Amino acid sequence: MSAHPSPTTTLNEALRAAPSGTTTSAADDVRIPLRGHLRHTGALIRRNLLWIRQDPESMFDALLMPIVFTLLFVYVFGGSIGQSLGGGQERYVQYVIPGMLAMMSMTLSQGVGTGFSQDFNSGVMDRFRTLPIGRGSVLFAKIAVELGRMLFATAILMVVAVLVGFHITNWPGLFATVGLSALFASSIMWVFLTLGVLLKSAQSVQGVGFLVLFPLQFGSSIFAPTASMPGWLQAFTDYNPLSTLADAARGLMIGGPVAHDLWVTVGWSVAITAVMAPFAIHKFRTKS
Repeated sequence: MSAHPSPTTTLNEALRAAPSGTTTSAADDVRIPLRGHLRHTGALIRRNLLWIRQDPESMFDALLMPIVFTLLFVYVFGGSIGQSLGGGQERYVQYVIPGMLAMMSMTLSQGVGTGFSQDFNSGVMDRFRTLPIGRGSVLFAKIAVELGRMLFATAILMVVAVLVGFHITNWPGLFATVGLSALFASSIMWVFLTLGVLLKSAQSVQGVGFLVLFPLQFGSSIFAPTASMPGWLQAFTDYNPLSTLADAARGLMIGGPVAHDLWVTVGWSVAITAVMAPFAIHKFRTKS
């Protein structure tokens, strides 16, 4: 027998500790008070963390992605793009690292959708349906754990960034950038949670996610300036939230205009959450 409590045991213990009378139906979130929702969310966060502890390979993407992408773009494209910026590889490092923070926020968000789909296919959601928990708590717990993975990847990215020559001159700006990236990532996670509910397999979520991520990431100012792009592509990048996030990150971390890109990014985050969060919760309740 495992020395660690199982995720289901952890959840059941938390539910037994909840005050009596908090709920009479797993499907009726309206009858669960806020305290009950918070307790259920905390138990589900612990359940998800236990799964990561038992399956540490699930953290490989958060560990390796910032290392691989940073080394790839700095040493393959850094010289040529850096020259176009009026410098060399050192200049490109200062340009691309804030953009990489924006990229991490969206790339790792895809994991919440694939993991959600796997839970449906493995029968975990059937188990949740028999428990007196708020359905929204399941989704909020997923987002909380995925944000934790994103912060872990961000820490790895900044360590690698310093090793390749990035100079952190504005620590408050760095922390503000991390917070802005987390805000945007949480909004995108609602999109992938919706895909995890609607699509039948984790492979489908991953495939659709790739089709969404690829043009948004490379049709932006994350990896290169947009001035040399065709006019129609520049028009796309102007409305691309990843461009405004990357540009806001540069302004916060290395100096430059911030206000416009900051507020546009916040606006995108609030709008996406306002639309997708209620839709995702509704579809989850309907499906489960």
